[in-house]
Amino acid sequence: MQNAENRKKSTVAIVCCDSYDEAAVNSAVSKGIALLGGPEAFFRKKEKIVLKPNVLVAVRPDHAATTHPAVMGAVMKELQSFGCKLTYGDSPGFGNPAHAMKVSGIAQIAEKHRVPLADFEHSKKVTHPEGKMRQSFSLVNGVLEADGLVSVSKFKTHGLVRATGAVKNQFGCIPGLQKTQYHAKLPVVHDFSQFIVDINTYIKPRLFIIDAIVAMEGNGPNSGDPKKLGCLLFSADPVACDATACRIISLNPDFVPTCRFGNNSGLGTYDDKNIEIVGDSIESVRDNSFRVVRKPAVSLDGIGMTAEIKSFLLPKPVINKINCSRCGRCVEICPVDPKALSWPAERKEKDLPPVYNYRKCIRCFCCQEICPFKAIFIKKTVLGLLLPAVSVGVILRSGIRFTIRQIKRKFTSFGKQ
Repeated sequence: MQNAENRKKSTVAIVCCDSYDEAAVNSAVSKGIALLGGPEAFFRKKEKIVLKPNVLVAVRPDHAATTHPAVMGAVMKELQSFGCKLTYGDSPGFGNPAHAMKVSGIAQIAEKHRVPLADFEHSKKVTHPEGKMRQSFSLVNGVLEADGLVSVSKFKTHGLVRATGAVKNQFGCIPGLQKTQYHAKLPVVHDFSQFIVDINTYIKPRLFIIDAIVAMEGNGPNSGDPKKLGCLLFSADPVACDATACRIISLNPDFVPTCRFGNNSGLGTYDDKNIEIVGDSIESVRDNSFRVVRKPAVSLDGIGMTAEIKSFLLPKPVINKINCSRCGRCVEICPVDPKALSWPAERKEKDLPPVYNYRKCIRCFCCQEICPFKAIFIKKTVLGLLLPAVSVGVILRSGIRFTIRQIKRKFTSFGKQ
């Protein structure tokens, strides 16, 4: 067996960058790739490489929900100078790719560099025998037609998996609303995270870049607040890249299911002993004030728990009636059938916001992700706040089935003692 000390380490480059000034970002991207061995370590001249930004929805760059166009432009410049033939694209959670790219500012940068938009609307089914959760799934043509992929993600908080960056970015290679269908098929957060890892092990992106110059904290990945971290991260290992970003904000990578399952599946490593940091240090950009849930992602689905108990324990999406525009995107994107989110029966001319049926809600938080008006937030339940994650883990492992009636009986018998 290979000694842990002799095991080849994954390298993550951290490059400080104070703003999205074009010259500053160009220099930072060039330096980051050079620290990993230069473009020749990842590409061959004339290869067809697709750049995959994170464009969750059609929002402006200052919203901090999408990869900044300055970062995309710098990556395009660097790879074109080496001799790669580039395309770019993403499949947003709502709307068509071309519109989302235009609003995000990436389309304009791509036009400047004469990089065409790849086909992220149509797809083909692929087989992946090594997949641990899914052995077949659909991927967009733009990815399948390329020789390789570069993931250029945005670092953000995420209601389901705590934080999103390099690994989860490839979920956007699933076309359109099929993404919500996979949420419905895989309602358990750990199964869903393993599926995202499977997508990565199939695509095998060449290089991962995280835009953390301005990240998103709080109610991410779309309704949070911009937070400057002032750096870019680069690696051939997406798990190590995400784990390093997590350590910058003092978030344990083991609390992020995509990191944990990526580590366990051989996609990469999150063990700091097996990660070599080059360039700038974690301490030079560390931000302990970054607002993120620093607790393990816990799911009670799939273990025989009643809907009532899940509603008591699990965080849930809640609509702020004042901010809600009644646009209906949340209702449209809800993946379960029948939907967990619908218009109230007494609604007249959109005068009332949608309402939840939490018994049907699988806590995928697609509604919260897609809301364009920051009207949906994730609320912790009272019992969820009182019950430590360790206790939940004991419940999960024990396989005990609870009902409301049993709990009432326990409390009643306790009162008689």
